Amino acid sequence: MTLTELTSRLQDELIKPLPGRNVQLTMSSIKRIRELFDFSKQNEAVKSSVLVLLYPGISKDAIRLVLMLRPKYDGIHSGQVSLPGGKFEASDADLSVTALREAHEEIGIDAAKVRIIGKLSELYIPPSNYLVQPFIGVSDTVPVFIPDQKEVEKIIEIDLADLLDEKNSMKKPILVRGANIFVPCYIIDGNMIWGATAMILSEFKELVKRSGL
Repeated sequence: MTLTELTSRLQDELIKPLPGRNVQLTMSSIKRIRELFDFSKQNEAVKSSVLVLLYPGISKDAIRLVLMLRPKYDGIHSGQVSLPGGKFEASDADLSVTALREAHEEIGIDAAKVRIIGKLSELYIPPSNYLVQPFIGVSDTVPVFIPDQKEVEKIIEIDLADLLDEKNSMKKPILVRGANIFVPCYIIDGNMIWGATAMILSEFKELVKRSGL
């Protein structure tokens, strides 16, 4: 399936009920599930958004998406693989603008060449108290990536086929805020994708599968 064909099918799926929380939770640890059901803090959460960006791969029908490795710092998301994105600012017309602006700032894409085709389910992230709205964007050409050296350790490009490949979905032990736990994750090209990013991608993956890819 080409990027054009997938885009059209995704747009059809995005007007239907989304897979939602049940699919997101398949990539969540027990610890995170307990935190997610504490609704008391969600009304005070910081509004934010991320971008799931699709663009042409190397071969004719290949489709890629971009992630980034955050540098190590004194913070809760230190050294994690994430989608480009960040918090809403008053100057943003809406959260889709936030996603495009943050993607431009973090990985240097030309936002004018990306069209937003829809959004996934919101996801609350307890450790940072962020309420994240993921958007799906499409670029008909391969973006030029210029990472912000302060926010991005490296750009990670993955093939959509690898995300869909079930052998890349597993559980791994990891130290999370002082506790050793097993977390569901994707291991793609040696990169461990877990936490909120994996939960968002799990819903996106389900939509792609519903689209027939």
